[in-house]
Amino acid sequence: MNDMVKHATDDNFDATVAAGVSLVDFWAEWCGPCKALAPTLDELADEYAGEVTVVKVDIVANEATAGRFAARSIPLLILMKDGEEKARMTGAVSKTRLAAFIDGNL
Repeated sequence: MNDMVKHATDDNFDATVAAGVSLVDFWAEWCGPCKALAPTLDELADEYAGEVTVVKVDIVANEATAGRFAARSIPLLILMKDGEEKARMTGAVSKTRLAAFIDGNL
């Protein structure tokens, strides 16, 4: 587990993404593509440290937040700035594609 990746809950989600840029990963333990994406997110958390915060939300344990963002297909990645959604994408994508997604929406 990467210390640079934050884990948000229904109780602290808004505070976690309130300031700056966050890449939120909606995932579940049973989701194979989510597990495949996790190492990429760890790498990006290190590479974008101080610029983008990677935040993970377990949709099973945090149903209210998952419902609020209509997390029906996972992994769901939402780029947020100061608590507002800026862009989203779904699926286990390559590191190159995910970095381009982040860079294109900063």
